[in-house]
Amino acid sequence: MHSSPPRLKLIAAFASVYIVWGSTYLAIRIAIETIPPLLMAGFRFIIAGSMMYAWGRLRSNERLTRIHWKSAAIVGLMLLLVGNGGLSWSEQLIPSGIAALIVAVSPLWFILIEWMQGGTRPTAGVFIGLALGTLGIAILVDPADLVGGGEVSALGASVLLVSSVCWAFGSFYARRAKLPSSPALANGMEMLIGGVGLIFVGMIAGEMKDLHLANVTTKSILAVAYLVVFGSIIGFSSYIWLFRSTTPTRASTYAYVNPVVAVFIGWLVGGEQLPTRVVLAAILIIAAVAAITVFGTRKSSKALKTLAAKGNE
Repeated sequence: MHSSPPRLKLIAAFASVYIVWGSTYLAIRIAIETIPPLLMAGFRFIIAGSMMYAWGRLRSNERLTRIHWKSAAIVGLMLLLVGNGGLSWSEQLIPSGIAALIVAVSPLWFILIEWMQGGTRPTAGVFIGLALGTLGIAILVDPADLVGGGEVSALGASVLLVSSVCWAFGSFYARRAKLPSSPALANGMEMLIGGVGLIFVGMIAGEMKDLHLANVTTKSILAVAYLVVFGSIIGFSSYIWLFRSTTPTRASTYAYVNPVVAVFIGWLVGGEQLPTRVVLAAILIIAAVAAITVFGTRKSSKALKTLAAKGNE
């Protein structure tokens, strides 16, 4: 990655958060068949965090300070415990369709937070992109999943809404936080702390009584392994780098693309159906990402400018 031109780095990072994270929906579904969701997420991030931390330690002699651990704790708890954990927990109470719609609103939080922090005012093209993306997700959702056969849990929806907002704030905090200069060390610390937090909350929620090691299937173990390598080490690390290297508005477009990728992978690998509405939703979402990318805020991040300057040397 370090020897690649900046443009290739950006393409690789976007591919990770678009395609790799989209594939994790199926992996999570398989993993939680025999492992409780919060504990599964906790194990996943502790394993990935340990590997990243060890790799970072081998490559860096940087002295870790209290402020480093404090910053990593805030990022890890906001993104992984509240953000990722809140999503996993809330889907026990609300239909997956409602969850998809709420998560799809995430780019709006990124745009508003960036604007409040002094960023350039969003253009009309950005709001057009938001509207197209939300419409695409609405079409993508199966009507049966949307209604779920009953009333929507206000608690579940509220937890998911708070989780998506917290994910956005945590992402912006990570952009300016005082973290180790080694990305491997920083990401490893964040995942370790977030993973421990997920295990702790999972135990409080009573998930230990639902964990029966004898019943954990090989499929679930392989799914967790996939999530460790591709969802956490590659996907999460790419997201953190991408958020520092391009505008938050563009980085947030993963929230639109992931559900589409998840549906197509479910069709290719999981044997799920691919209705016409999914194809239509994909077209709208691609248009949304294009609108946000092309007509988005003109203000480039400092990191992106630095990368561009290096690429021209």
